[in-house]
Amino acid sequence: MTDPTQALSFGVAAAEYDRFRPRYPAEALRWALDGVAAPAQVIDLGAGTGILTRGVLALGHQVVPVEPDPGMRGQLAVATPGTTALAGSAEAVPLPAGSADAVLVGQAYHWFDKEPAHAEIARVLRPGGTFAPIWNVRDERVAWVAELSRIAHIGDNAGNVLEKYADFGPAFTPVELGEFAHATTLTPDELVGMLHTRSYWLTASTEEQEKIDRELRDLFATHPDLVGRETVELPYQTFVFRSRRR
Repeated sequence: MTDPTQALSFGVAAAEYDRFRPRYPAEALRWALDGVAAPAQVIDLGAGTGILTRGVLALGHQVVPVEPDPGMRGQLAVATPGTTALAGSAEAVPLPAGSADAVLVGQAYHWFDKEPAHAEIARVLRPGGTFAPIWNVRDERVAWVAELSRIAHIGDNAGNVLEKYADFGPAFTPVELGEFAHATTLTPDELVGMLHTRSYWLTASTEEQEKIDRELRDLFATHPDLVGRETVELPYQTFVFRSRRR
């Protein structure tokens, strides 16, 4: 886990996180689980508020969410009736060896301590089981989206995601990459609310938070693609990194 303060900052904004963060395209989840017969036993590792869990449940699989932040687990229970998240982390998964057909990770893999996490994921997977981290990344090929990322100090973009996360160690086969496009429609206020669930904003000083919000208001008021719009379409690229346990 690269920064515990930021990694565990989301619980205070759990309800807003669940409301505003984008969902995962069903076709991306189907591709991640291609070859895994339903109903599969799936672990959602770093499950947050259950956004990925609900997407996988909708495909007919059984899901065990694992999440270290109690605030996020509480929101998951509210938003995902009948599902209880286990307290645990990628480095200490509270499940038996060989108990999962697949381990999926939505927006959380960059927080993992990679070497012990890979060992734990290999332990809980059956031989041939699937490991697939998934990212929704804003499509910064759109000019106003790139400016939004700059203002909000959002570091995850297509370039660094593709560069950093292409090898899961010797327990796993070479990584296959799937890419899918989708978008969410938000009002300007909802878009600001979504940005308030980012770790940078949550852990910033009050002065820095106010500066970000002021620059966001200026962006909405001046950018030709945004002026006068009641809603905006925020485009995403969804990347799926799929590998199998040897």
